[in-house]
Amino acid sequence: VKAWLSIMYGCNNFCTYCVVPYVRGRERSRKPEDILEEARQLVKEGYKDITLLGQNVNSYGKDLGSGVDFADLLRMVNDIPGDFLIRFMTSHPKDATEKLFKTMAECEKCAHQLHLPVQSGNDRVLRAMNRPYTRAGYLELIRYARRVMPDLVLTSDIIIGFPGETEAEAMDTVSLINEVHFDALFTFIFSPRPGTPAAKLGDPTPREEKQKWFDALCNAQNAISAEKHAAYIGKTVRVLVEGESDDADWPLSARTEGNRLVRMKGDKSLIGTFTTAKISDSNTWALYGAAEETI
Repeated sequence: VKAWLSIMYGCNNFCTYCVVPYVRGRERSRKPEDILEEARQLVKEGYKDITLLGQNVNSYGKDLGSGVDFADLLRMVNDIPGDFLIRFMTSHPKDATEKLFKTMAECEKCAHQLHLPVQSGNDRVLRAMNRPYTRAGYLELIRYARRVMPDLVLTSDIIIGFPGETEAEAMDTVSLINEVHFDALFTFIFSPRPGTPAAKLGDPTPREEKQKWFDALCNAQNAISAEKHAAYIGKTVRVLVEGESDDADWPLSARTEGNRLVRMKGDKSLIGTFTTAKISDSNTWALYGAAEETI
């Protein structure tokens, strides 16, 4: 049902907490024709959900000199005949462009789902992380993306407790969460990676204090996620049924275009197909409903 297609390898960004550039090397983009050939084969084999992978897909093609950037590649994959969804990860805010968001909005197979890691809501901490954008710049990107895709599902990564971060700076990140209203977050308390610059920084804040900041962050996001999910109750949404669930009351597991998890009732014959589901319940983590055929 789902396939992952690597379009590039390595990373040029050298965020101070990250070991990837040291172990995977510099960015190396695959040729567009090779990616398209593989994508066509995946569609031919029946895959319905194709995720384009790279450490920073937004910088795709810069090393090729072919004139094809990531937005162009998305449009090329979108032009492949068939009924399937296109996703991608991961994006770096410094390379996210209005052209990319406009392309996502115009390509009917491209899921209106964006994972755009912000890491921190404080500009000083962002500089210490070697993340070359500002809070204001990130917010401007989100405003434009939502303007062209009002139904956008937005997720992000957050690191709390970066070496030298103060409580006030950590709360700047919490305030960003409340301002942006992400659909979901991948959240982490900073842990040093040997060989990275951040591992050598002084880190006087005790873990117990960082845990308090982390709990405040998670509480804020969990409330937002629960509110967003509750808004789906009573709606009918298109889903891709991925497989069986581990919940006997909701035997099927599906995903919306925005990649929201749906636990649902329905016949196992629906696995591997697109269908519609009427949402009847929700919590912080998932939606619950039934395939229309079973209502």
